[in-house]
Amino acid sequence: MILSNKVTIFDLKSHYSVNTVEIGSIIKKRRQSLKVRQLELSELAGVGINTLVAIERGQGNPRLETLLAILDTLGLQVDIKLKD
Repeated sequence: MILSNKVTIFDLKSHYSVNTVEIGSIIKKRRQSLKVRQLELSELAGVGINTLVAIERGQGNPRLETLLAILDTLGLQVDIKLKD
């Protein structure tokens, strides 16, 4: 289930890099803007609640697969482009 249209959260072409704290903040803000609880998002994305909480806090080292599942559920995507 996707909750909204896709948006780009970071773009390597514009030399904007995002660390785990920023990714967690983006996920949390998007979740809150959609009025979705952490437990609901974790269930929809198929990830553990503790994993989601840690990601939103910018902690841990989540697998790419886990991040992509959460982002997809929130209608977000990661764009990877060649550097100029």
